Amino acid sequence: MPLSTLSSLAGALILTPVALSQPALAPAASVCSSLWDTLGSTLVKSSGPQYNATAAGTWNLFNSLDHPTCIVYPQTASDVQVAMKSIYEQGARYAVQAGGHSAMIGWNSVTDGILISFENMTRVSYDADTNWISLQPGLRFSDAEIVLEPHGVAIIGGRATDVGVGLLLGGGLNFAAPLYGWSADRIAEMDVVLVGGELITASATNEHSDLFRALKGGANRFGIVTEFRIYAAKTGRKDEKRWYGGSITYPGSANQALLNATVNYINNVVDPNAGAVIALNTFNISASDATILYVFYLGNNLPQHIFGEFLSISSTSQSLSPLSYFDMAFLVPGNARGNGQQFGGSSWLGDQGMFLNGYNRFLDFTAAFAHPHLVASSLIISPILVSQWEASLSGPNAMGNPGVPYASINFDLTYAPGDAFRPEDVDEGFKSMLAETPPSHGLPLFISESNASQDVFETYADLPFLKATYAKYDPTRFNMEHTDGPIGL
Repeated sequence: MPLSTLSSLAGALILTPVALSQPALAPAASVCSSLWDTLGSTLVKSSGPQYNATAAGTWNLFNSLDHPTCIVYPQTASDVQVAMKSIYEQGARYAVQAGGHSAMIGWNSVTDGILISFENMTRVSYDADTNWISLQPGLRFSDAEIVLEPHGVAIIGGRATDVGVGLLLGGGLNFAAPLYGWSADRIAEMDVVLVGGELITASATNEHSDLFRALKGGANRFGIVTEFRIYAAKTGRKDEKRWYGGSITYPGSANQALLNATVNYINNVVDPNAGAVIALNTFNISASDATILYVFYLGNNLPQHIFGEFLSISSTSQSLSPLSYFDMAFLVPGNARGNGQQFGGSSWLGDQGMFLNGYNRFLDFTAAFAHPHLVASSLIISPILVSQWEASLSGPNAMGNPGVPYASINFDLTYAPGDAFRPEDVDEGFKSMLAETPPSHGLPLFISESNASQDVFETYADLPFLKATYAKYDPTRFNMEHTDGPIGL
């Protein structure tokens, strides 16, 4: 072969190199790369002190073990739109974190996905002309109440100081709920980013009234709320002691008497000025079998005809005094981080046999599984009076009014410090116990205090409405398939 021919072939080889294909980025990595370009490194982080503090800062230790591909720290609703649009287009997994106080694994954290943290969106303001409170989702209720107290108004929020305003989407229970209603039922309107990135405003009277209703109890399934506007409760300033109450501590030996008193309270009390919550600790390392009763009345004493049965039971200590609503909001301190948490829920009519059976099933579970895994197991009973539904200022919510008084039940487990995972036998035993203590027919579960395995939406009064609303606003089922949350839609 002539030398010239060899030279030509060599040149041809040089002119046509073999192309090397680059592996495509995983969806989450692709979203993070895109958001670094559009939002910048101040709002999007994949490492560093702020990233570490956010990822590890959840109340539930089990959620603090996740490793988001990146964390987005929006400052405006438009930032959330940009993030959600990219997440949707790339098909990435995601989670949203407000106060971080969820006991459900994955509802406010994610691995191999994008976490949207609202810690930069904490504005709260009060408009006296409309009597509306505007607040962003990164707030915790205690921080909001400090700002609002000088105006003599409050948000009807949670019952512990570190609970975030994301509780509003779960319905929301409060010590004064019989008077003011479910926390969500005081919402006037919400700004919502849908899964595709569209920003809308939903209220009880506009074209998105279906979404508005679904959000009030739909948890994280129907959209990302970037601002709530809420009807303020004119509760007074902290020097106005309009309420009387506090806490009473009982020995574990009083639990059956307390259960009977609770049933009688549920069946007979109709005064919306009365409030009560009972926490029976079936196992607690620091205070074995101690039970705490929280009682309140809008007045200058605890009326005997309402609270007499509770007051007649021998207690170990009492802390009762005149209180402002501000005092009540700070009565229960936020729980320390560092422990795994697990919730389970039920709803019971006022029947002594039902309460005793449920309590005994929980005792059986605790006896079988408490050591060495649990620090505490508690049965928390929240009486739901009929007035709580009637007090709504914004129409029906997602749950649906059952029309009868009952109790919302929270089985609350706290795991030993450092336990990074729930033991399989404890988890299965807990689920079996929940199956043996189901809600009474026609009663809704409280989604914020239920187990992730429970089909809470199935207990709501109008599941077809919720399914239709979800399909309307998320027709590709993106939220259900790309983030963790309640099952059943």
